[in-house]
Amino acid sequence: MLASDLDLPELPIESAEFSADPMRFLEPARARHPWLAKFSKGYVVHGLEAARELLYRDDAMGPHFSGLVEHYRAEDTDWARFMQDQVATISGPRHDRLRRSVAAAFTPRHANNTRPMMRQVIGDLLDEWTPKGAFDFADFASYFPITVMCGLLGVPAGPVRAIRDALDLQMACMTMDRTIFPAILEAYDLLRSFAAEVIAEREASGAQDDDLLLDALIAAKRAGNLDGDELRDLLITLLLAGFDTSKNELTLTLYALLDHPAMLARCAADADYCRKVIQESLRHTSVVSPSRTLFADVDYDGVHFPTGTYICFAVALSGRDPAAFDDPMAFRPERTQQPRHLAFGRGTHICLGQYLATAQMEEGLHLIAQRIRNPRLDGEVTWRPFRAGAWGIRALPITFES
Repeated sequence: MLASDLDLPELPIESAEFSADPMRFLEPARARHPWLAKFSKGYVVHGLEAARELLYRDDAMGPHFSGLVEHYRAEDTDWARFMQDQVATISGPRHDRLRRSVAAAFTPRHANNTRPMMRQVIGDLLDEWTPKGAFDFADFASYFPITVMCGLLGVPAGPVRAIRDALDLQMACMTMDRTIFPAILEAYDLLRSFAAEVIAEREASGAQDDDLLLDALIAAKRAGNLDGDELRDLLITLLLAGFDTSKNELTLTLYALLDHPAMLARCAADADYCRKVIQESLRHTSVVSPSRTLFADVDYDGVHFPTGTYICFAVALSGRDPAAFDDPMAFRPERTQQPRHLAFGRGTHICLGQYLATAQMEEGLHLIAQRIRNPRLDGEVTWRPFRAGAWGIRALPITFES
């Protein structure tokens, strides 16, 4: 049956109300269809098994950012070229070549080798922030992944605040707010200049460190696997990918643990338990809901999606599917015999940095739990748009004992 002929519920995924409380809308929608709904631009797949099966159909669908470029009337800008030409956007042989050029830097072994550096970064941040006794945890968390990424790249962390703000603005392009587009272009120009400068300086130095991601990228260029534009674009993409998701997920994890002080106390004492907590957080409330456009017809579970269909995979909510998880809204880190979450996606575009991200969040949570004791809310929690890059908490004001 054609998807357009189904009597599907409509989810207001672009509204502030949905961002703050998606279950208010999702639960009644499930009563009408177990895994599919509509939204203003296409369809929403919210069931875990449906998302798992369909996201694997790289033969028929792929990321599509042309709509963003057209929306902002930005076809003649270098930002448009980047949005349509980066590794996260393209598919096929060139996508595979670009991923292979950096894959060795994102293995589980390499991620584990960077844990001491991660502990140093979060420790330094806690030294700076905890004497305040109260702060916006989301703001604090935003400095952690970008500083770690600078360490992995071997680039100076001095301009972290400017880079962080530029990354935030670049991700805001998903809001479709034309009023901020001039600021988005300025942010992209800053990131482009930063990437070009650090590459030029590193190449001129002649230095080579096999543990540094930037040197791995430069080596790939020397070997003819990347050209100069691809190297610069990959560096920008890695900064974007390593920033938004990790800081949002870490903030969501602490938010969940505010209601479970015994779990938070255990995180302070038990690093292995932190791994379970992070995995449960990724299941319960992950942050990315990737979109795909079909370039071929797809049939699934009796539903026909024609070529050109636009689908949002609500992976951020698929871990709450009662058909897949027992008592899905309960936060239980020691769940057993449960299916794997989809927080890092699936298929060709599965998150390249998933091992790095989980290691980073595990190390961060362990030290945060030791240094931020008895945290409690100290103001209003506000949310990022669900359809704006990475969903999550915009502000999480807390007060605590240190």
